[in-house]
Amino acid sequence: MPYRIVIAKPGLDGHDRGAKIVARALRDAGYEVIYTGLHQTPEQIAETTIQEDADAVGLSCHSGAHMTLFPRVVQLLREHGAGDVLVFGGGIIPREDIPALKERGIEEIFTPGASTADIVSWLNARLTRKAS
Repeated sequence: MPYRIVIAKPGLDGHDRGAKIVARALRDAGYEVIYTGLHQTPEQIAETTIQEDADAVGLSCHSGAHMTLFPRVVQLLREHGAGDVLVFGGGIIPREDIPALKERGIEEIFTPGASTADIVSWLNARLTRKAS
């Protein structure tokens, strides 16, 4: 059974090219991908992740609101008993923000220039580790 991954664009950011590229790469790698579209609230993302029984959720943000939106998704998943869902992110995220995001439950951040192969490889390794 393939892993299920939600790809989501929280907040008011209107740029989804990167998220669509990642979604396509994950589909090509054999994952079942649910892309939520633009302008999702953290509540909508958490609800979709839980309803779809997803193994992971990838968040993409270019608006600068990642320090609020990404941790909120993690918090909501934990509050609803889905704290085992892997949360990873990408987009325009300053390197100095990455340690704080990881402390708040975002497992990995992929900044511009990260290859889709790197994202797929990390997700394969991380989900395999989670399953064992």
